[in-house]
Amino acid sequence: MRDVRIQTDAFDTGAELARLENLPGGAVASFTGLVRDDNGLIELELEHYPGMTESALADLADAACARWPLLGVVLIHRVGPMHPGDRIVLVGTASKHRTAALEACAFLIDRLKTDAPFWKRERFANGQSGWVEAKEKDDQAAARWDK
Repeated sequence: MRDVRIQTDAFDTGAELARLENLPGGAVASFTGLVRDDNGLIELELEHYPGMTESALADLADAACARWPLLGVVLIHRVGPMHPGDRIVLVGTASKHRTAALEACAFLIDRLKTDAPFWKRERFANGQSGWVEAKEKDDQAAARWDK
């Protein structure tokens, strides 16, 4: 099972992980990213380039499936305006054993931060707004999988 989606609507983490738990494996790992409430942030808006972004996420899921013996992958990323506490991204992996599920999940979120073409704009209560710059720590996290 491989489910890769980009959507504006909220998703149900429990329902998505239940799909992975129903596979005949022994381990499910997941990461859910939330909009942080930092420095008076009131909105985070994500933009993407349709077609290119879907392809990048599909390539990441394929790479994880090729590298680890996965039974299933769920990769959901939202776009559009979101508010503190909203779910942005869900990465879920299922495998017979925990190591593959955990490593594949970490790989997917690390590479997603650097390899997927999303643009983030933050809006704050004081009226300021701006685009989020790439972070060196994200590049370093992604690079560890190149070894």
